[in-house]
Amino acid sequence: MQSLASIRAGNSAAAAWALAGALSFSGCAVGPDFVRPEPPAVQRYTQGDQRAAEAAGQAQRFSPGARIAGDWWRVFNSLKLEAVIREAIVDNPSLQAAQARLRQSQDNLQAGYGVFYPQVNAGLGATRQLYSPLKVGQNASGSIFNLFTLSASVSYAIDVFGGARRGLESLEAQTDAERYAVVATYLSLSGNIVNTLVAHAGYAAQIEATERLIVLLKEQARLTQVQASTGIVPYSSVLGVRSQLAAAEATLPPLRQKLDQTEHLLATLVGKTPAEWTPPQLELADLALPAELPLSLPSELARQRPDILAAESALHSASANIGVATAALFPSFTVNGSYGRNNTAIPDLGASNSRFWSVGPGVLAPIFDGGTLRARKQAAVDAYAQSEAGYRQTVLAALAQVADTLRGLEHDAETLRAQSEQLAAAEEALRLLQLNYRAGTVNYLSVLNADTQYYQAKMGYLQTVAQRLQDSAALFVALGGGWWNSAENIVGERAASGKPPLAPATSVSAAPSAGAGGRR
Repeated sequence: MQSLASIRAGNSAAAAWALAGALSFSGCAVGPDFVRPEPPAVQRYTQGDQRAAEAAGQAQRFSPGARIAGDWWRVFNSLKLEAVIREAIVDNPSLQAAQARLRQSQDNLQAGYGVFYPQVNAGLGATRQLYSPLKVGQNASGSIFNLFTLSASVSYAIDVFGGARRGLESLEAQTDAERYAVVATYLSLSGNIVNTLVAHAGYAAQIEATERLIVLLKEQARLTQVQASTGIVPYSSVLGVRSQLAAAEATLPPLRQKLDQTEHLLATLVGKTPAEWTPPQLELADLALPAELPLSLPSELARQRPDILAAESALHSASANIGVATAALFPSFTVNGSYGRNNTAIPDLGASNSRFWSVGPGVLAPIFDGGTLRARKQAAVDAYAQSEAGYRQTVLAALAQVADTLRGLEHDAETLRAQSEQLAAAEEALRLLQLNYRAGTVNYLSVLNADTQYYQAKMGYLQTVAQRLQDSAALFVALGGGWWNSAENIVGERAASGKPPLAPATSVSAAPSAGAGGRR
């Protein structure tokens, strides 16, 4: 039968836990409630019409509101390109590191949930003590004895002002930021692979055209030397052709160096060393130019691009941290309880006189701290202002990137039209000179000159074709890559995280540009 003291103790503990629960769930969370920033109010990215154009028999047009596929790179219709991206998704270290940071953030979030549960601990101790009766005013000799203690303690922090809830809110926002960082890494990876493969194909085509040009210039130099020896042309003509030949030969090493760099970069992107990985042999003709280009509204872009969403999550975390710092200015409440037994012998721990217990609430209120807590709150407010400015800058940079890409596509078409006309004119001039040469009305040196002009025009044409493909890929990346339409769980979240899986990071920056002086 329970003693009256134990019944009272049980009633007191029940009342304390009831009070703790009531205070915990009824208290308000101090600090600002986060409100998502409004998306940009503008309806277009650039001044004037946003339109692509036809060039070299290939037309591109924008489709406002069109769906962006999660595997957007398939619009280039290249199985080789798709295979490289799939390999990189599995082995790329940067993507794996981003996924690991996300899992770390999820673990920290899971640890944060523990603040809402009682903290229960158990202890078992054994000590040998010398007891002095003088401690209690008795003039007697001391005694040595063993003391065995078996105890359990419970403590619960009552979140009256919501500091713990705001702290958990901050952790959740940080986890969201890491999730979007994974998406951004994935988007940057896929964009860089497309960009670099196009550059690789472009450099290979330019090298082939340059080598053909060098062969022609060598033949032209030989013929000019013969004509100079017979007095038909001055020796200065020989020097001029030799100069052209040397200039053409000087362009080969830089092109080969760029080709090697793209191969090394591709190997790095797929998680391999340059010595153990060989890129696929991809030609520019193997890549289809996408005819339909999606175009989202600026307001949609702010809800799609992972870097903007990550900046928004960072802003959310900073807002919650203001609440954490504000709650620290108010008293904190706890309920503590302990129960145990101690005795001089382990078998005697079950004796009734071995029991001890305690239960009761605790309040800790800051009185004077030299202004530390208020300064910390102001620091949290300043951090929020910094995050808010960073968010706005991220949005502006995203809009500018899309605007640059749109104008780039427009100028690519204009340049390609001019390059196509130049190439067609050079090809027609070469055809006519070849006919005249067969008829005996012109010498072979004139044919070689026309052939040289044709291959020089072809070099510029190849550069522009590669640039147009790269800018088309850059538009998909700038619009967010369509990760929200993908069925894959590229984020790699745990099923128990409670978050919906994201399936895609930031703009393409590492890959080279195949065009001469092209946009990076």
